[in-house]
Amino acid sequence: MSELGYRPCVGVMLVNADGRAFVGRRIDNREGDWWQMPQGGVDEGEDLKEAALRELHEETGVTPDKVTILRKMDEDIAYDLPEELQGKLWGGRYRGQRQTWYLARFTGEDSDIDLNAHEHPEFCEWQWLDPEQLPEMIIPFKKRVYRSVLEAFRDIV
Repeated sequence: MSELGYRPCVGVMLVNADGRAFVGRRIDNREGDWWQMPQGGVDEGEDLKEAALRELHEETGVTPDKVTILRKMDEDIAYDLPEELQGKLWGGRYRGQRQTWYLARFTGEDSDIDLNAHEHPEFCEWQWLDPEQLPEMIIPFKKRVYRSVLEAFRDIV
C-alpha cells in the first residue's frame, strides 16, 4: 500500500464565542465513542477555503455567513490509515489523507447547527467541548493530527 498517495482533505476547527470546539460523533461509527471535527475531501480544482466552508456546511448545516475564518495552518498534516483500512476507504486509492486545517469562529446560534442539512449526514450527534479534550475524543490513529491542530491554533482559540 506504500505506493498509494494521500487524499487531499480539509478540516475545520469550529470554535464558539466561549472558545469551545465543535465535535460530532460519526454516524458510521456508533459502536465507538469517537468524535471528530468537520473534515472532508477536496474536489479536483476546488479552492481549499471554499472546500472547508462546503464541508462545514455539509456536515453541520452551518452556512458561511455564520463563521469567520481566523487562520489556516501553515503546514498540511498527512496521516496513514491503519493497515487494515488501507485500500478499503475512498475506493482503495489512498493510503491516508493530507489535510489542510482552518480555524473558524462560529458567529451563529446553536439552533443554526443542523446535522441533517445534507442528504448524507456524517454525524449522529454533536457537542461543544474544551479544545484540550480534542486529542482524547478522536480515533487513535488521528490523535497526532489533532494535537498538531490544537497546537497551531491554541493561541487564538
